[in-house]
Amino acid sequence: MNPGKHTIDADFFRQLDRFSFMVNKRVSSVYAGSRRSVNSGRGIDTIGFREYYPGDDPRSIDWKVYARSEKLYVRQFEEDKSLTAHILLDASKSMDYPDKGITKFEYGLMLAMGFAYMVTKDNDKFAISTFSEDVDISQARRGKKHLFQTLERLETTKLQGKTDIHECIISYSRVIHSRSLVIIISDFMDDLDAIRSAIYRFADHDLILIQVLDRTEAQLQVHGHTKFMDLETEKDLKTYVGDSFKENYQRKLMEHMNSIKDTCYHVGAEYYVFTTDVPIFEAFLYTIDRRHGHGL
Repeated sequence: MNPGKHTIDADFFRQLDRFSFMVNKRVSSVYAGSRRSVNSGRGIDTIGFREYYPGDDPRSIDWKVYARSEKLYVRQFEEDKSLTAHILLDASKSMDYPDKGITKFEYGLMLAMGFAYMVTKDNDKFAISTFSEDVDISQARRGKKHLFQTLERLETTKLQGKTDIHECIISYSRVIHSRSLVIIISDFMDDLDAIRSAIYRFADHDLILIQVLDRTEAQLQVHGHTKFMDLETEKDLKTYVGDSFKENYQRKLMEHMNSIKDTCYHVGAEYYVFTTDVPIFEAFLYTIDRRHGHGL
């Protein structure tokens, strides 16, 4: 891949279209949630009547009922409330790994675009914003034009800086004014307290966390004298990787992931972990199935 160029081709969307058609009922209901509410006024289905109160829309008065009862009643409708999906994609330097093959950012980008595509299929609004030390906030809109404009912008995103999820989430939470679907895609290689704070800040929303790792991070696949480089600070660490080092690394990684999982469970959020060697449509299907209590 060229630096700063993360390509998704037309075949990705063709496959995504076939995929969403195959699981259409599950895909639709994943994002719908409790999107229907009872309101007076205009809506999609009349479900009853109640007495008119000052301030009600006069257009909702049922004059036939008035003719029979000589009392003012308004029609009540079941209204279909539109969904807004806010997708936050980690664009810090640590996501630019590995040098060869698909990077964590590119995998995360496919996930983000896939979810945005599904939301677009329901004609709902979405925004994909990127974050590292700061958050680049995108305005939520609907439609395929917005989808492809978003892709064009993200394909040229330059990955840089450290992850500061705490401050970024504080900034982003100010633009959400109603209950929404919030999806955060990151390697979550950040301070655990900062991650917990971000989860709690979005606890009132339908929250999904997706952790993206490379297989070599999930299972340390090196041995002997090794040089590691922190992509965010560009500092080198030379060390000997033996069995005890691997065991300690694996233990700390699992503790970190379990702490995120426990916090998500506490607030009712969902937490998924994928390595970049997992086929992207398997990741989508797994997420959708889990949201419906099926399968794995």
